[in-house]
Amino acid sequence: MKIALAQLNPTIGDLKNNAEQILTTAHQVATQGVKLLLTPELSLCGYPPRDLLLNAHFITEMEQTLHQLATELPPDLHVLVGLATPNPNFTVMGGKPLFNSIALLTAGKVQNIFHKRLLPTYDVFDENRYFTPGNEANYFTIDDIKIGLTVCEDLWNDEEFWGKRSYLVNPIAELAAHNIDLSINLSASPYCMGKQQLRAAMLKHAAIKYDRAVLYVNQVGANDDLIFDGCSLGFDRSGELICRGASFDRDLIIVEFDEIKQDLKPGKIQPQPDCTDAEIWQALVLGVRDYISKCGFQKVILGLSGGIDSALVAAIAAAAIGADKVLGVLMPSTYSSSHSVTDAIAVAANLGINTETIPIGDLMQGFDGTLDSLFTGTEFGLAEENIQSRIRGTLLMSISNKFGHLLLSTGNKSEMAVGYCTLYGDMNGGLAVIADVPKMRVFSICKWLNREREIIPHNIIIKPPSAELKPGQVDQDSLPPYEILDAILNAIVCEHQSPAQIIGRGYDPQIVDKITKLVKRAEFKRRQAPPGLKITDRAFGTGWRMPIAAK
Repeated sequence: MKIALAQLNPTIGDLKNNAEQILTTAHQVATQGVKLLLTPELSLCGYPPRDLLLNAHFITEMEQTLHQLATELPPDLHVLVGLATPNPNFTVMGGKPLFNSIALLTAGKVQNIFHKRLLPTYDVFDENRYFTPGNEANYFTIDDIKIGLTVCEDLWNDEEFWGKRSYLVNPIAELAAHNIDLSINLSASPYCMGKQQLRAAMLKHAAIKYDRAVLYVNQVGANDDLIFDGCSLGFDRSGELICRGASFDRDLIIVEFDEIKQDLKPGKIQPQPDCTDAEIWQALVLGVRDYISKCGFQKVILGLSGGIDSALVAAIAAAAIGADKVLGVLMPSTYSSSHSVTDAIAVAANLGINTETIPIGDLMQGFDGTLDSLFTGTEFGLAEENIQSRIRGTLLMSISNKFGHLLLSTGNKSEMAVGYCTLYGDMNGGLAVIADVPKMRVFSICKWLNREREIIPHNIIIKPPSAELKPGQVDQDSLPPYEILDAILNAIVCEHQSPAQIIGRGYDPQIVDKITKLVKRAEFKRRQAPPGLKITDRAFGTGWRMPIAAK
């Protein structure tokens, strides 16, 4: 029996076009003798639909779209489609009004509905807000082949693999007890660094432990801050990789299940990114491209300072939508060094993007004069420094408003963590491209990007980072060296370690105390920041829920 894994890129809420993607793929595979088509979790509405699920009319339209899709599919093809379905007993039995479901479509009808068993409520996930968990093992039969079905999180609760259990039930173990011949998992699993390797190890473990071949299909594309990497997988009963879909791109994988051997035959194995920097680069390019297209923008602008962060964001934008659709704006002040301008022009030339130069010296003098009577007798400080950033932010937003371009914010994760950024200034924008990329990783990606030819000018990489808001300023005037800062931030943000634990690892107590306070103090800034693309397992986005007014 031939089975197709469709790595689809749905748009949240776009029921018509998402159904069209499924329909087009179905007709494509039907001509190749495929019997079963797998699509990702919530493939009809896209993942995560969030509070769209609270709109009753949206659920009704989803059901209508599903039934219409069933009538248009090739009659001999079995298709699994993800959607949200009503829970008719929720007012009587408790729970939530919906199920996270998979519909089995064939012969023009909805033949069966299966429900997700395990509902994650950590990090970016909040499925208990909307869904009631299913309580039955999900399986069906095609041509005497008994197929066990799980949905995303259902696969992530093997005590032997994880060393713990997060839920009372293990759907994979239950399916094995029902004597299934093949295990399939339909997912919408967001990307973070290292997750592709983790998923592969988990799937291999499941195949070997239960002596069942496993097929896993994942959503691809980006929705707001979340990036989905695809990389669908198949393992035979012995745990050997037999197929792999493309990373960060749509793909269609067709494999064959041998009914006699009760196993999968070898299929196509797509290459993966060859290093972490390549993986992150592909993720960010996809994240920018989809955010721009799904939000209806055509072009982007950004402030091009001559620094490494804006250079990397410009390179990502050019790769995502084309250099001709990217505008870099240079806004030098009296404190800008000559190399800031020349470096910015050089990176623009390397990328082939357009630039505009708007000096802000006169505007700074205007602000100084206006505030002079109020500020008389005070020392030059953050207020005056931040005026420069806010002038630049206002100019960029004006251009964005005038021409309808998306403004990309260029701050990195290290800066966002400690508040080394200006509200209503350099934080302005509709998308924060590298807000989850630590500063040291920014340097690493830029060096990787230059592996074949110079894209990021060498001087940008080697010069000391500086906001250039006062004479001779460098970041290390206010912050420890970035290799130390990033290590401490990782311990605080990702590892949830206390100051005492971090100091116990050998870090200077005064530095640890300072950084800890800065992270807490900057919470109000992060709450007002544009959405940032998530590439680590702990980002300042959907999954970050820290209080502002707290001690």
